[in-house]
Amino acid sequence: MAKKFGRVHLIVMDSAGIGEAPDADKFFNHDTPDTGANTIGHISEAVGLDVPNFQKIGLGNITSLKTVAKTAHPLGYTTKLQEVSNGKDTMTGHWEIMGLDIKNPFPVYPDGFPEALLEKIEAFSGRKIMREPNKPYSGTQVLDDFGERQLKTGELIIYTSADPVLQIAANEAVIPLTELYKICEYAREITNIGSEWMLGRIIARPYVGEHAGQFERTPNRRDYALAPFGATVLNHLDDAGFPVISVGKIHDIYEGQGINRDMGHNLNDMDGVDRMLKAMALPEFDKGLLFVNLVDFDAKYGHRRNPEGYRDAIQDLDGRLPEIMAAMKDDDLLIITADHGNDPTFVGTDHTREYIPMISFSKAFTTPKPLPVGHFADISATIAENFGVSAGEIGQSFLRDLI
Repeated sequence: MAKKFGRVHLIVMDSAGIGEAPDADKFFNHDTPDTGANTIGHISEAVGLDVPNFQKIGLGNITSLKTVAKTAHPLGYTTKLQEVSNGKDTMTGHWEIMGLDIKNPFPVYPDGFPEALLEKIEAFSGRKIMREPNKPYSGTQVLDDFGERQLKTGELIIYTSADPVLQIAANEAVIPLTELYKICEYAREITNIGSEWMLGRIIARPYVGEHAGQFERTPNRRDYALAPFGATVLNHLDDAGFPVISVGKIHDIYEGQGINRDMGHNLNDMDGVDRMLKAMALPEFDKGLLFVNLVDFDAKYGHRRNPEGYRDAIQDLDGRLPEIMAAMKDDDLLIITADHGNDPTFVGTDHTREYIPMISFSKAFTTPKPLPVGHFADISATIAENFGVSAGEIGQSFLRDLI
């Protein structure tokens, strides 16, 4: 009989892919296919990666990494997982991890949003929208290019990316957070399922500063996502009475569906780890799932093509792993994974279609070893089997291998 774990702690290192997927040639960064992308691999190769704790668990056993060695006796079971769904965005990756198969990709707007949509937002908000940034744009470059103008005029900065998102950047000194959130909530209402402009996420992007080169995003970002298209393993756990605790933007990604306690948004990834540790210490959390997203890998370093910053972020998490492992009960299971790639050495600024790592650890493990290559949803299938609830639409449990 497969071993049962009392609690599962699932960390998503947002965008930390580990090598091109077999269908990478069908996904693009602008005009360049994602062939050859390898987020963790290229970071290791280009700027070095010093992660002794990840190495002990078995990160280097998943694939060949220049500065992360294989270990003969890893502390954890490891493998890489392939995406089935038709997409490489945050929602598609997370929803598939929890058992959904997203066959139809979300629409994207490579030429910007339609005039009719912008006019509706203008009418609701009472603010004009700049037309020039209405296209796929770097979230930091758009501030340098239009932030000073927003300070003078109060106009909204609306832009998109290769993902199915509408982002509204607003200087907190000009557009108060309550107003920004209200505008985003309206934009969410008119881009929901059934709308001619259906979007995966509306993102509030508040920032501060007075001059180009000095603008800085604040931690007050909010994501307004579509609810998942079907029941996920989160729903099944919640329906069965298990605690389902979220940290970071997990609650936003699933629109709160199946989550019965939220530890709040992260100020940064290390704050996210702090929130995770607080959740692990809750007396009432004696069973169930703790689901954590660490977004800085993606938002601060992947999209900005900053391999040094990405490396430092991975190393920071590596330095916290002993803390996390010490806080685990003897029958806890830790799984660390990703939701897509975002190779900071690659062309463009978009996500990359990659395998994701699956790194697992438990104090109950005896002789861990690498597992066969699987699929994203195998994670939720494993969690579902462990807790005796229904699995999602797709996925094969690897619980019986964790002995």
